[in-house]
Amino acid sequence: MDNIRLFLIMALAYTGYLLWQAWQQDYAPAPAAHEVSQSIQAADADQAVPQVPDVAGIDGATPQTPEKKAAGKTATVSKIITVTTDTLKVSIDTLGGTIVETLLLKYPVSIQQPDVKYRLMSRSPDDFFIAQNGLLGGKDVEAPNHEALYRAEQTEYQLAEGKNELSVDLQWTGANGVKVTKRYRFTRGSHKVELEHIVENASAAPWQVREYRQLQRGKPANTKSKGMISRAFVGGVAWDPEDKYQKYDFDDLKAGKLDKEVTGGWIAMIQHYFLTAEIPPTNEPRHFYSKGLANGHYVIGEYSPAVNVAPGSRHVFSGSIYMGPKDQDTLEQIAEGLDLVVDYGWLTLLAKPMYEILSWINSVVGNWGWTIIIFTILIKAVFFKLSEASYRSMAKMRNLTPRIQALKDRYGDDKQRMQAAMMEIYKKEKINPLGGCLPMLIQMPFFIALYWVLMESVELRQAPWILWIKDLSVMDPHYVLPVIMGISMFIQQKLNPAPPDPMQAKLMMALPFVFTIMFAFFPSGLVLYWVMNNILSIAQQWVITKRMEEQAKAA
Repeated sequence: MDNIRLFLIMALAYTGYLLWQAWQQDYAPAPAAHEVSQSIQAADADQAVPQVPDVAGIDGATPQTPEKKAAGKTATVSKIITVTTDTLKVSIDTLGGTIVETLLLKYPVSIQQPDVKYRLMSRSPDDFFIAQNGLLGGKDVEAPNHEALYRAEQTEYQLAEGKNELSVDLQWTGANGVKVTKRYRFTRGSHKVELEHIVENASAAPWQVREYRQLQRGKPANTKSKGMISRAFVGGVAWDPEDKYQKYDFDDLKAGKLDKEVTGGWIAMIQHYFLTAEIPPTNEPRHFYSKGLANGHYVIGEYSPAVNVAPGSRHVFSGSIYMGPKDQDTLEQIAEGLDLVVDYGWLTLLAKPMYEILSWINSVVGNWGWTIIIFTILIKAVFFKLSEASYRSMAKMRNLTPRIQALKDRYGDDKQRMQAAMMEIYKKEKINPLGGCLPMLIQMPFFIALYWVLMESVELRQAPWILWIKDLSVMDPHYVLPVIMGISMFIQQKLNPAPPDPMQAKLMMALPFVFTIMFAFFPSGLVLYWVMNNILSIAQQWVITKRMEEQAKAA
């Protein structure tokens, strides 16, 4: 029994350490970002914007690449177009029509900086993340890739009051008279942007092209996971009907491990709470690919089959880009499998229902702090009988403490005889030595699953509770909840039978202090769950222990 208890103590402590480590990795101070001025970006555009992606050209030909001199010349006259809606502020470079910056207007960087909006995409060297797209022609076919210069009627676009849509058109005309309109269409209240390449062939010959879209980003610092419980995944992901949800870390992207023909899928770059996804039409085939670039950046992309546009006709390449939060309900409606970017890992079967229950409770009470408290009460209700059996076993063990101490005094260091005598007492009193330990072991996966729900659910980001708790996704700024948790854990230990082994007894007494330090760095939402769970456990255990003691006295 003592060895099992020691094992459980060590397992609980190690689990807490891993959770603390994962939390620290997610919220470790990031390197200070270097602001890059627009003039510097324009001057260095030929380095900031890579060459055309090395994907297969039409009919096996190599896609056309503009000369460096031409790229440098057009870079000096490119402009930044700013598009503002109620949810997004997007910067588009007329060089390639590339999305070079995205601000999420409904998501401040922090509660302390409500006017500074979260920057999802950027051309800053320390946080490089852009969305490129264009058309690829065959041999000697001029086509507007992401190094072509587009024209726009204005540099500022804003979704007007009373309007639900805003279209931004960029124009390109080839020497042969082919006209391409790159149209971004924004919608009120949405983080999804429709993107079309409208091809109008005014030439006298067929024009054969394919469309490509790709996400390019640098590698953020501290993306590697340590321990058994990993941090939030940062990298590329893809979904298709055959292989379902697949993750590709930066090494996988560099090695080109994504290389497949797909119909009805999507690709994305994800990070904690947010993502950018390219979503092609579900009924059109695409080739998904990944690669590493010479500048140290990584690419995940897709391109369409070649299309022949006859003289005097037009063709539209369509699709959408999602740039926003990991809102599961919204993502589920946009594309099949897109909600899987909220990654609960190996405990998805537990975490997903937990999220659904939490969301339903929150829709009623409207506060995530009270939602967590109500959810904790429901969890305790589910495990009530199991906990009751555990506390009854511990209460019986507590009543046997004087007899166990007497055995220790009698047998001294003869542990074998002492263990045999203890087992005889357990058998006689009908006590299961594992009765107090197994419920803790059974409930541990639920606690870890809840940790991932609280970590991955963007709904809890900057969600307030009461008084000083302004954000349940970050640690308690005044350490009140961790201290209460430590006190409640200490009280719980006093209700449990003390281990006969002095070393184990000292270890048990040290655990409340150790866990208080650990939980000081945990998100306050998770600490709130643990505090509430401890309070309910103390109440239940105290009542059962009192009843057992009264029954023992009556006997």
